[in-house]
Amino acid sequence: MLTPLAFERPVLELEARIEDLRKLGQHDDLDLSEETQRLEAQIEKSLAQLYGKLTPWQRVQVARHPNRPRALSVINALIDDFTPLAGDRLYGEDEAIIGGIGRLKGRSVVVIGQEKGGDTASRVKHNFGMAHPEGYRKAMRLMDLAERFKLPVVSFVDTPGAFPGIEAEERGQAEAIARCLQKGLEIETPFVAAVLGEGGSGGAVAIAAADKLLMFEHSVYSVISPEGCASILWRSAEQAPEAAEALRMTAKDLYDLGVADAIVPEPVGGAHRDPQAAIQSLGDAIVSALGETEAGGVTGAELKRRRRERFLKIGG
Repeated sequence: MLTPLAFERPVLELEARIEDLRKLGQHDDLDLSEETQRLEAQIEKSLAQLYGKLTPWQRVQVARHPNRPRALSVINALIDDFTPLAGDRLYGEDEAIIGGIGRLKGRSVVVIGQEKGGDTASRVKHNFGMAHPEGYRKAMRLMDLAERFKLPVVSFVDTPGAFPGIEAEERGQAEAIARCLQKGLEIETPFVAAVLGEGGSGGAVAIAAADKLLMFEHSVYSVISPEGCASILWRSAEQAPEAAEALRMTAKDLYDLGVADAIVPEPVGGAHRDPQAAIQSLGDAIVSALGETEAGGVTGAELKRRRRERFLKIGG
C-alpha cells in the first residue's frame, strides 16, 4: 500500500473507485473492465498533470515518500555479488551508511549508500539514514580501498542530514564530515553520486563530492531542510513551503545551477509508484556517467584536478 500524499487526493479517490468496482465485479460476477480501464486512463492523465507542475514543497514530500527506492533496494537490484564491509576500524559500525564491493553490469565497483529504512524497525536500526562519525569514517575507508584497487566509487545519497546528537559531536562529527568530503575530492578513481530522495546538509555532500552528481527527477538536495530554514528565518516551521522555494533545492534548479550533472526521469507519479523501473533508469544513468568520466583514458591525477575544479566553480 502506498502512503498517500495530500496533493494526490483526486488520484486516491479514483483509485478507491477502481478498488470498489473490482470488489463489486468479483462479488456479483460482473464485467466492469471497461469502466476500470477508463478510470485507470484517467488516473494516468491526472498523475501526469499533477507531477508536471509540482511545487518545490510538494517535491520535498515526494522525495521523502517512504515507498521510494532506498539505498539497499537499489544495491540489491543493481549490484551483483555485493559483499558488505562494516566498521571504520576506529570506533565501530554505523548502520546508517551501507558500503561494500560488488559488480554493476559486470564491472567491479565500491558502493556507499545512506539507508533510511522502510519500516519502524529498520528505520530505528539505520537511524533514519542519519550517520554518526564512524559512518563517514567507514565511507573514507571504502574510498581508500577503491583507490588502492583502482575501482570506481558509486554512492547513493538519501539522508535528512548527519546525526546531530551529543554523542556524535563528542566523537568528532564535523571533523569526520569534513575529512570525508576531502577524501572524495582527493581519490584518483572515478566517482559518481546519485541523490535518491533527500540530500540534506553536509551529511549528504560528505559522500557526494563526485565527478558526476545524478539526481532523481523528484529528489531534493540542500544545505538545510525547509523546516530548519523556516525556523531560522521566520521563527516558524510552518513557512517551510516558502523556504523550499527560496532554497532552490529541486533537481531542475540544481541542474540549472550546475550543481547536478543529470536528472534521472522517474515513472509517472514518482519513483514510489514503480520503484523497479526507476532503479533500472538510475542504473543506466550511472553506467553512462562512469563512461563519460573515463572518456579518453583520463588519468587519476586529471580526474582529481577536474573534480576539484568542478566544485570550485559551483556558485561562481
